Amino acid sequence: MQLSVLIPFLNEEESLPELIAWIEKVMHEHSYSYEIIGLDDGSTDASWEMIKLAQKKNPQVHGIKFRRNYGKSAALNEGFMAAKGDVIITMDADLQDSPDEIPELYNMITQEGYDIVSGWKQKRYDPITKTIPTKLYNWATRTMTGIKLNDMNCGLKAYKHQVVKNIEVYGEMHRYIPVIAKSAGFNKIGEKVVQHQSRKYGVSKFGMSRFIRGLLDLMTITFMGKFGKRPMHFFGGFGALFSIGGVVLLSLLTIQKLVFSVEGISTRPLFFLGMLLVIVGVQLFIAGFLAEMISRISPMRNDYAIEEKI
Repeated sequence: MQLSVLIPFLNEEESLPELIAWIEKVMHEHSYSYEIIGLDDGSTDASWEMIKLAQKKNPQVHGIKFRRNYGKSAALNEGFMAAKGDVIITMDADLQDSPDEIPELYNMITQEGYDIVSGWKQKRYDPITKTIPTKLYNWATRTMTGIKLNDMNCGLKAYKHQVVKNIEVYGEMHRYIPVIAKSAGFNKIGEKVVQHQSRKYGVSKFGMSRFIRGLLDLMTITFMGKFGKRPMHFFGGFGALFSIGGVVLLSLLTIQKLVFSVEGISTRPLFFLGMLLVIVGVQLFIAGFLAEMISRISPMRNDYAIEEKI
């Protein structure tokens, strides 16, 4: 199978029939072997009925429905596990991503050898309350990760099959899939300017809370990329620094007490600072050892209640 098109959605009953028909048109025009996988993240409208209706008309349409809302990362992770195509395309369900971009994205993966190609909505039709936070987010992500993408969170992306089978997406880490992939050794990451269309149906799911969570996730993914497999290097390094500093201060105070008979050592601020540094250093060492133990246990981070599959 050449292509798997993954569509995560939440309450998009109006746009789904039009989007699926548009994707099918592109697939037929280019004679691709394909599948379309709708990923229902706990919709409360008739979105799932639209997927079931589309599947009756076209057996290449499949679907996974969560029993409740888990988030876009959960939906994509399930889709990645189910996808069979040589190239996996992800796109949002709100018709702001154009399926006409799929052939060129496919060619960039298969012919130009990219591991990931991310869309770049150079000209956006979003309100300023969304565009400004997005620009700040992309700048911070480029600065912290070194991945030079202008639109890290664009829903329209193409992946080589091996990429999606070797990464795990959980929490709200879908924004940082290129970062996760780079940490897994997939370094050829490209970008393509794509058409962005104004929302035709429904309302945006974007909010300031998502922007704040995105920044917190950025710090998490940066730390995990560097120290996820060796947390003792982080905690132990600071633990050693603090402990050595504390021991040096206490040693100097001890020498002053024993050699020079200086009085009032135990009431001096440097004494309490030295004690504090030693205590914090020991605590960091303990945290490092615990983190090393936890890192060797595979957590069940992607255990979701799925109501139905078609």
